[in-house]
Amino acid sequence: MAGKVLLIEDEPNIIEAIRFILARDGWEVDVHSDGATALDAVARKSPDLVILDVMLPNRSGYDILADLRAGAGTAALPVLMLTARGQSKDREMAERIGASRFMTKPFSNAEVLASVRELAGR
Repeated sequence: MAGKVLLIEDEPNIIEAIRFILARDGWEVDVHSDGATALDAVARKSPDLVILDVMLPNRSGYDILADLRAGAGTAALPVLMLTARGQSKDREMAERIGASRFMTKPFSNAEVLASVRELAGR
């Protein structure tokens, strides 16, 4: 097993694509779709890496990332942010808050897999 990934995403097609890509590579993938309870999911699942969508129901991925970076146990947790909005201001905000990597949708399967492997140190 390569490690544990928590995918915080609300689009079913994106969830299935990422789950398939990573599971085929040996990753254990848990999925969570609600921004309001995302921090609880991170605490419960203790992932090696989080893939976090920017636009989620009930809470922004940026707000979730800020809370992860402020937490003692999650400050160094690798976070790959995904967004359909690829403007430079979105990328700059993600980097300022502390995203480990920023990726725009649509993305290539190879790009996601390479980013996850790199962020997890594998």
